[in-house]
Amino acid sequence: MLDPDAPPARDHGQLPDWQSGDLPEPLPLTGRNVLRTIGPGAILLAGAIGAGEWVVGPLMAVKYGTAILWVATLAIILQMIFNLEAIRYTLYSGEPVLTGIMRLSPGPRVWGVAYVVAGIAQLATPALALGCANVLFAAAAGREPVTGDGGSLVGISYAVLAACVVLLLSGRSVERTLERLSWAMIVVTFTFLLVANVLFVPPDAWGRTAAGFLVPRALPANMDVLLLGVFAATAGSGGLGNLAISNWTRDKGLGMGAKVGSIGGAFSGDTTALAAVGRVFPPTPANLRRWAVWWKYVLFDQTALWALGCVVGMFLNVNLALAIIPESAEISGYAVGAFQARYMAETLWDGFWALCLLNGFWILFKTQLANTDCLARVVADIGWAGWPRVRRWPASRGYAGLLMLFTSWGVVSLGFGETALGLFKVLGAVAGPVLAVAAFQILRVNTRFLPPEIRPPLWRRAALVLCGVGYAALTVASLVSLLAPGG
Repeated sequence: MLDPDAPPARDHGQLPDWQSGDLPEPLPLTGRNVLRTIGPGAILLAGAIGAGEWVVGPLMAVKYGTAILWVATLAIILQMIFNLEAIRYTLYSGEPVLTGIMRLSPGPRVWGVAYVVAGIAQLATPALALGCANVLFAAAAGREPVTGDGGSLVGISYAVLAACVVLLLSGRSVERTLERLSWAMIVVTFTFLLVANVLFVPPDAWGRTAAGFLVPRALPANMDVLLLGVFAATAGSGGLGNLAISNWTRDKGLGMGAKVGSIGGAFSGDTTALAAVGRVFPPTPANLRRWAVWWKYVLFDQTALWALGCVVGMFLNVNLALAIIPESAEISGYAVGAFQARYMAETLWDGFWALCLLNGFWILFKTQLANTDCLARVVADIGWAGWPRVRRWPASRGYAGLLMLFTSWGVVSLGFGETALGLFKVLGAVAGPVLAVAAFQILRVNTRFLPPEIRPPLWRRAALVLCGVGYAALTVASLVSLLAPGG
């Protein structure tokens, strides 16, 4: 016989029910504590600057002009809301949002496998490692690489992949290692870009570039739809990275993430346990007060740090490219990551060749590092939450095994002879469908599993729908373009 006084059963979907507990007390909201608390946005920003801002944005702006730049602004705004809603679930449950998605029907056997496949398709081919190789080769040879340099580029890429593995496995906390490297990269990169823009870009050009980001205009008639989709995805963080923000949020210990553990480095001796299921809090007045403070920290992380950083990073890179690269310039796939150095050295000072290549390497290496961690981390968390047999080994060992597996595939895929630009197109083409599907799933997760008191307001729900519809439309248009005669 049922107890009439028992609380109603909790809807936990296709995975085991969460444990319960109170939301941890956040630090008092001060400027100093904001800097101590935020951090996942720095990891995501450092990765975004590599593919979108340093490579795809300048290429698109030189080819099509400023008329396409408002697409980047809209994409970053929509992805910011996407990120915040992914984090909302993690603050409440301590679980990455992909675990919440696996709670939806038909469960982890479908959604878990689907996102593993999508992640491998997007990030397993090391586009950024090959971009790093372009930069290092240019620095050593004193020229941009060409077709005949493919063997040397592959060898350098192997060294880049090995360095990523060592760094990711050595720290006590993988998230903390990435965060420190990301902050350093952000400071160095933005300082370089600001100085270069002041030196190279005429004052009147700044206004024209800014207008491109702020004023929507008709897209050029000769627009490559596939490149437009890549641009719209990589203007922010592009697919799996947007979802991984919730994994880094958990490992940072924000909200209920502090109650579930994290993934440590396999070489660090870290024995922190990672919970198989999350822990949620009842919506009491005390917990809702704490929630309001945690949410403010997350807003700082995703608006003032990630979104604003993406816009400023894209602006500075595009503004510089439009000033120094001729409209008639043809940039080969082998020059990706290094072409800026040639034009800067030709325009003002030979010394900018080395400085620009150093900056480009740092940007691309950090992005490859983040992408490598992102793929291994997401797949490890999917297996950890969805398949009990995976939990026979510590989470850090599972992460390390996947890291080695995906790196081995990266070594193999580099032998296919594709250029860095070609691999960037693959990265961006998969990102659009991931954002389109996940936007609707996050909306369902947050309106089904979260208490009414902390569910997203209507305008945020509408923004998620717009995000899903927009990236779905770009995906369909890209497929039509590819299947069309001559596509």
